[in-house]
Amino acid sequence: MDKPIVAVVGRPNVGKSTFFNRILGKKLSIIEDRPGITRDRVYGDCDWAGYGFTLVDTGGLEIKSSDEMFKLLKIQAEIAVETADVIILIVDYKTGLTSDDYEVANFLRKYNKPVILAVNKVDNYSEGAVFEYYGLGFKDVFAVSSESGSGIGDLLDCLTTHFKNKVIDNEDEERLKIAILGKPNAGKSSLVNKILGYDRCIVSDIAGTTRDAIDTKFEINKKKYNIIDTAGIRRKNAIFDNVEQYSVMRALGSVKRADVCVICIDVNEGITEQDVRLCGYVHEQGKPSVIVMNKWDLIEKDTHTINKFEEQLKEQLKFMDYYKSVYISALNGKRIDKILELCDYVYLKSCFKVTTGVLNDVISDAVSTVEPPTKKGRRLKIYYATQPEIKPPCFVLFVNDAELMHFSYRRYLENKIREAFKLDGTPIKMFIRNKEEKELN
Repeated sequence: MDKPIVAVVGRPNVGKSTFFNRILGKKLSIIEDRPGITRDRVYGDCDWAGYGFTLVDTGGLEIKSSDEMFKLLKIQAEIAVETADVIILIVDYKTGLTSDDYEVANFLRKYNKPVILAVNKVDNYSEGAVFEYYGLGFKDVFAVSSESGSGIGDLLDCLTTHFKNKVIDNEDEERLKIAILGKPNAGKSSLVNKILGYDRCIVSDIAGTTRDAIDTKFEINKKKYNIIDTAGIRRKNAIFDNVEQYSVMRALGSVKRADVCVICIDVNEGITEQDVRLCGYVHEQGKPSVIVMNKWDLIEKDTHTINKFEEQLKEQLKFMDYYKSVYISALNGKRIDKILELCDYVYLKSCFKVTTGVLNDVISDAVSTVEPPTKKGRRLKIYYATQPEIKPPCFVLFVNDAELMHFSYRRYLENKIREAFKLDGTPIKMFIRNKEEKELN
């Protein structure tokens, strides 16, 4: 059973994101004391008194604005309101009622859906303080402070009266979480929209349009996914804005909670130093990955073009030569379907688990083919190996002396394991332990 959807709307800078984070119990939406920070819709799962629901934060509404960004924000807000079961309209007590508040109220009325009015930033409540706000035409009016949390409980009690059933959703563990990463203007949001089949994210030629890490749950061919569109990641010395810095932190945080990372690269620029850094970060976090070479439709091609790009990737990404790549156009949708197919594939590889017996057979064959190194007359001896973890596959080798393991021989063994079990698309981790450490434990 689907959970009800609750949209949080209002004009800019009334505290929607603070309200959203307060109910969610964590800082999911970016907060900054200036308008236009929240742009795309941000979703969060909540529960109150046994009722589960999905809360949607939206960008500030300027109904009559001719600014291109505010027009895009309005489209995003319209989608949120159209799909919502209940709407929470936020107004600012400190600035009082404005003509923009009336315009937003009139905008919401045409949808004929339940609207709860939250008069925000009421730090010292007094009887009749919010009386004038009934003039917006809504019967459920609550004085709240998103900063302190006062009045939030009463509002949520009212909210749940609009829900038909108690629904708690525990399906997130079943969904494959895919983070879409890349530099600004690499085409990440266009890619997300094309995969979903509708305009989920704002797409603009303005760099930095996406600010938050935006989660969207969807299902294709009976497979469940959660796709995470992230802010463009620039090198540190190119970031001058606090909001962008926080956006980048959120994007990098998305890597940690993702099952698979899709790294979007603009083929017109080729693979840059920043792209390599981002791939390195994903590799260090142990996440399986897919390299998406976007805007392939804009490249003049011959029979050798793709091979030239692959050679560049192999050269630049030597440290993660297990990567899977695909050449696509987010604009016309060419080979878009291949992305989810590869995501499923590399995730399956990251979940690989082998028995100790089979693993040790592979190690024995490798040792028989190439003898372990010696150092100062002592030869490395590998007693046995085991795999304690998955996601990514982790292997532990117990030896007579870990210092005798040369990095080249370690690399050789990693390659043999990868080759034997066809572990392409996922990093693997290998740890070398002295046998005595095992015995002491």
